Amino acid sequence: MSKSLPYSMKDVHYDNAKFRQRSVSQLISQALLTSNGKRDYLKCSTGKFLLLLLIGGLAYLVLAKKGAVDPVSDGIAKNDGSTEGENLMIHGSGKFRRLWRKPPRLPPRLSPDEIISRNRSIQESMKREEPEWVARQQKVKDAFIHAWSGYKEYAMGYDELMPLSHRGVDGLGGLGATIIDALDTAMIMEADEVVYEAGSWIEKHLPERIEGKGQVNLFETTIRVLGGLLSAYHLSSGDQGRIPEHKGPEPSIYLENAKNLADRLLTAFTSSPSDIPYSDVVLHDKSAHPAPDGLSSTAEVATVQLEFNYLSYLTGDAKYSVEAMKVLQHIKTLPKVEGLVPIYISPQSGDFSGDNIRLGSRGDSYYEYLIKVWLQQKGTNFSYLYDMYVEAIKGVRHLLVRKSVPNGLLFVGELPYGREGGFSPKMDHLVCFLPGTLALGATKGLTKERAMRENLLTFEDMENLKLAEDLAKTCVEIYSVTSTGLAPEIAYFNIEGNSEGGPDGGNKSLKYLHDIIIKPADRHNLLRPETVESLFVLYRITGDSKYREWGWQIFEAFEKYTKIDSGGYTSLDDVTIIPPRRRDKMETFFLGETLKYLYLLFSNSTTIPLDEYVFNTEAHPIPIISRSQ
Repeated sequence: MSKSLPYSMKDVHYDNAKFRQRSVSQLISQALLTSNGKRDYLKCSTGKFLLLLLIGGLAYLVLAKKGAVDPVSDGIAKNDGSTEGENLMIHGSGKFRRLWRKPPRLPPRLSPDEIISRNRSIQESMKREEPEWVARQQKVKDAFIHAWSGYKEYAMGYDELMPLSHRGVDGLGGLGATIIDALDTAMIMEADEVVYEAGSWIEKHLPERIEGKGQVNLFETTIRVLGGLLSAYHLSSGDQGRIPEHKGPEPSIYLENAKNLADRLLTAFTSSPSDIPYSDVVLHDKSAHPAPDGLSSTAEVATVQLEFNYLSYLTGDAKYSVEAMKVLQHIKTLPKVEGLVPIYISPQSGDFSGDNIRLGSRGDSYYEYLIKVWLQQKGTNFSYLYDMYVEAIKGVRHLLVRKSVPNGLLFVGELPYGREGGFSPKMDHLVCFLPGTLALGATKGLTKERAMRENLLTFEDMENLKLAEDLAKTCVEIYSVTSTGLAPEIAYFNIEGNSEGGPDGGNKSLKYLHDIIIKPADRHNLLRPETVESLFVLYRITGDSKYREWGWQIFEAFEKYTKIDSGGYTSLDDVTIIPPRRRDKMETFFLGETLKYLYLLFSNSTTIPLDEYVFNTEAHPIPIISRSQ
């Protein structure tokens, strides 16, 4: 043929974006109908061959394009983003090899099912909206008043109430921990009388307690007392808080006590030979010493930064933040197992001790504070914390997340002897903080809908949000599986090839009865907050009303089995039998965390919004510094 083809092979190589805009029929029509070339090359056998080759090539591109999309896992499209070239090449063997660029990873969008679910949730919410939830919120406030009334009547000034024996006990150093833990809850609930009573006690008695008391635990005192004072200072308008009509003393009282306490707690850092603080402080003589075994808990030393950072911001004195942040900066340099760390660390050497890796006690809030401290200080040079968080969550997914049998509940287990030592299907109730942390890490406190609309979610964020929702369901099922509807302190799971065996939770009608094992030593309930914490965060982020309904079921179980008529609530010895055996203890976190999170779960999103606050691990809201300046 003397004439060149009007539509040559080089024109096949459109980029992906251009190719998507044109259908196969349009391309073929253009090829066949351009000028008068059709008549010429159809007369030629070579032309016929090239025409067939052209059509076959176009069809192959369409089929290959469809095949280039990776399979969907957990509802999320995956793509490794690799680039293998842009052309189709024919090798001497006659076999085709794909060497074109894969389509770009498109930003996540709401699926049709998610849109329908979201709209249904909104419609259902609008039908009954606020009257029902306002009434339920009032029920939680009533429970808080009842818990406070028992404490005030029998234990005012003590750390905790023993509601059955009608007396108080000091188990946290004698600083009146329940008073300070409950104060910002009372402010958020606008329980003015409680605010006045708690604030007046702090003004009259706390200074002498701080100066005269003996040994306290650095971690517990920081998260409960220091965190409570700082939150109360902010909420009472000391730092342009959200509750200007406060009752009680001047806001400066809370800040002065916080500073006095923190100056003494700093001794744990300055006395240590490494960047890892000692576990215990003697308040009256400003001394510090390690625990009897010489070790500190990884979670404890890495869960004081929010509070000390905020105090430095308020006072303008960097020493608090500098000492606290040395811990995380040091841990950054230590070897890890896919981002996961052992639960003990030595103040003497600064190294981890042992191989036990878990997200339960002594490990939990290390991971929580990685993302929260980064959020608090967003825009600063603490981006390494976000990188550590991302790496750790990948490690959790790879090494700790498993499915139960026979019904496939996702749960988080442990590596008690490290990566090589075998997997334990044990999950503390404490681990139920993780769904909320995962959701917060995915959207950074924004609603899921807004984050998707603004293209802020990566595929990894979406996967973590899905994991958060699956783990929240598991945490709720741990409640549902028991006779009382309240969770045990620890649950075990049956897994493929490693059936734990053992007693169930007592609720014989539940689908997951045989997935979850509750051993006799683990059946107690301490009124813990972690599950309702995650329900609160997930409701705020997803808007799915099921989280509210689950929270209400848990609250009703607390009301039914832990409420003491004379005042207060009690922990339980055994949640698998009715009536449950009762313990004689109301933990401070029941007022400071459990009831606060339930109240916020039933409130609207403008009450302590997640994009303006981070909650410390004791549920004390602390403003995000970079947005409060």
